[in-house]
Amino acid sequence: MNESLQDQIQFLVEIDKLKTIERRTRIIHGERRENDAEHSWHLAMMALVLQSHASKDVDILKVIKMLLVHDLVEIDAGDTFAYDTVGYEDKYDREIKAAHRLFGMLPEAQAEELLNLWLEFEAKETDEAQFASSLDRLQPLIHNYQNEGDTWQKYNITSEQVLNRNREIATASDTLWTYAQQLIQHSVDQGILTKS
Repeated sequence: MNESLQDQIQFLVEIDKLKTIERRTRIIHGERRENDAEHSWHLAMMALVLQSHASKDVDILKVIKMLLVHDLVEIDAGDTFAYDTVGYEDKYDREIKAAHRLFGMLPEAQAEELLNLWLEFEAKETDEAQFASSLDRLQPLIHNYQNEGDTWQKYNITSEQVLNRNREIATASDTLWTYAQQLIQHSVDQGILTKS
């Protein structure tokens, strides 16, 4: 086996660990919590299906690539709960270290490509990164709505926190932001999300 292929296979074996990183959100059709690999797959499908709702033309392949790599760093850094303000204090430091280790397993050109995709997603400055990030915000919102506010209730999350967390959806899609606001309001009206 040539060296590049061996490095690529080792990387693929290593990232299988993403399946073991549990998130706080339950899957929609079951009682167990979603793992990071499932989350990333679901986001990639959301990008494919919802791309027409992006406010600007985006390179959908680039968006999907970002979504597939954005949480790989959690293999080392762990999942930081969306509403954990203390966890966010050193989140980037933990994740950039993980990004260099994980992507550094690959041949140089691929390592650089994936690291740059991850950095672009984190910076949220390009149209693609903003759309990818908006989907990353919308997906757990949909899950919580479908699961009758399970995570929100478990961690005493308020509608103000949910609105503030998801406000950046508007940067990438007016349509998806309107939909998100409707879900939040309907959740409050149903009593599955506490009004702040």
